Amino acid sequence: MVMDLAGAVAGPVRLALDPAVLAGRSSLSFWIAAAVLTAALAIKLPTIIRLWQDPMLRAVGGLLLLACAVFVFVAPSTIRWTNRVTGVPNISAPWVYSLLTAFCGACLLLIIAWRNGLSDRSAATRRATRWVVSAYSGVIVALWVLFALADVPVERLRDLDTYYANTPYLREMIVLYLVAHCVAVLITSRVLWNWVRTDGLDVWLRCGLKSLGIGYGLNLLFDASKFTAVAARWTGHDLDWLSTDVAPPVACVSAIMIAVGFILPHAGQYLHDRWHVRLAHHELRPLYLLMRTVNGRGTALLPRGSPELRLTRRETFIRDVLLPLARRIDEELHRRAHRAALELGFAAQEARALAAAVAILDVVERREHLSEDDGDRDTTELLREIGAVSRALRHPDRVAAVRLRASAPAGNVSVRE
Repeated sequence: MVMDLAGAVAGPVRLALDPAVLAGRSSLSFWIAAAVLTAALAIKLPTIIRLWQDPMLRAVGGLLLLACAVFVFVAPSTIRWTNRVTGVPNISAPWVYSLLTAFCGACLLLIIAWRNGLSDRSAATRRATRWVVSAYSGVIVALWVLFALADVPVERLRDLDTYYANTPYLREMIVLYLVAHCVAVLITSRVLWNWVRTDGLDVWLRCGLKSLGIGYGLNLLFDASKFTAVAARWTGHDLDWLSTDVAPPVACVSAIMIAVGFILPHAGQYLHDRWHVRLAHHELRPLYLLMRTVNGRGTALLPRGSPELRLTRRETFIRDVLLPLARRIDEELHRRAHRAALELGFAAQEARALAAAVAILDVVERREHLSEDDGDRDTTELLREIGAVSRALRHPDRVAAVRLRASAPAGNVSVRE
């Protein structure tokens, strides 16, 4: 009985401690980060393809692609798979470190392009670009050479940095990739935060840059955790938890912030534009309904039409119906209504819209008794201000007050307090 109970307990415990199960569980955060970065790349991809000639967009696309690759291959489950496929224990280490180093170099190249502008072909810019390419390419080559010289027979999925911290050649490889990463992060963070403080930035771009700055700043915490854990091994102490439990989630949060930083300017501006289109369509509804009473029918429904198309159709319908009416407006009533709106305390812009609304309502009500169109009357301003007129019609009490004062004899209606 006791043996059976012990076996029942030991089975799940052995399963929970199985390396494959542990690798799968610890891989989840890396896959989440990879998914977020992939989403960022997918959002940017249509623009990158459409404007392929723009080297800045191509650089952003390459940067996101490298970041995705880093988090795919750094996941313990992928590390185990790569080692098994190649048959070389721990070969994932130089491969992942190479991807991370290439990502760092790409960050610096993008920063150079952002700071100096794509049109800058000065000697300093060319020299900085050559330095980054040469230095980080050299680091990648050195990583593979050091790995080839090291003796690392025991596969480590999560703690390779600390497990081999005192192993000749691999020790140097670990320090090299961390230094290269730290230098790139420091430079990138400094440039980003200097850019955030620049005047005249679009609000979405500023938010995106702040998110990027936070993301790269978190990378400094990642480097600090790794360096501290490795240095502790050099001095005979054990702070492996900084490398295995702190650094990975920090890196994942950093990746998410970087992805958001690239997404936000594009997605934010897109949503902002869509919101304004839908708002404009909604604001035109009162004038649209008024014009339907004249026309007898509205625009055809477009269930699959874009918001921009529906707005254009509504504007076109209103202007087509309003044009002949605008030529028959009582100009004297329009002037009195404008003066009345000003006397009632409305601001100049709203007073113009209220006066136009009063004049349009008047011509709609008496359209059965109108004379022929007055082709000489200028209707440009009225047709251009249909949004303001429609907003005025949303306040029938204000329109009624202006209309009453405009039609009443002078001095019979008091000015609004």
